Amino acid sequence: MSPEIEAGLRLLLAAGLGAVIGFQRERAGKPAGLRTHILIGMGSALFTIVSIYGFSGAADLARIAAGVVTGIGFIGAGVIFRGMRGDKVMGITTAASIWITAAIGIAAGAGLYIIATIAAVVTLLVLIIRVRG
Repeated sequence: MSPEIEAGLRLLLAAGLGAVIGFQRERAGKPAGLRTHILIGMGSALFTIVSIYGFSGAADLARIAAGVVTGIGFIGAGVIFRGMRGDKVMGITTAASIWITAAIGIAAGAGLYIIATIAAVVTLLVLIIRVRG
């Protein structure tokens, strides 16, 4: 399989896994939903793919992942800041779903298909299961 086709499949996997998580967030009425999670998963995968194929040997590939994590932190902080209501902080779970979707995108972009899929399934289960106390 050509590298470009494999890279395309990696992008599609990241988009699909992000869509699954984003669909759940959208159904729950959260501010970051389907489109946001698809774009975060796919963007993270694309940065990873470009770093692997575009800069291999020229730079430390871990820097790209670190940059994605930093950038996603700003998006997550925005979700939390927007959700603040007086003394009550809201949006932390959605921010965490954005963060894990970026990690899933990085894994998919790196070709770790099974790891990315398992992480997405576990994330979805965590988001669906609610403990009432």
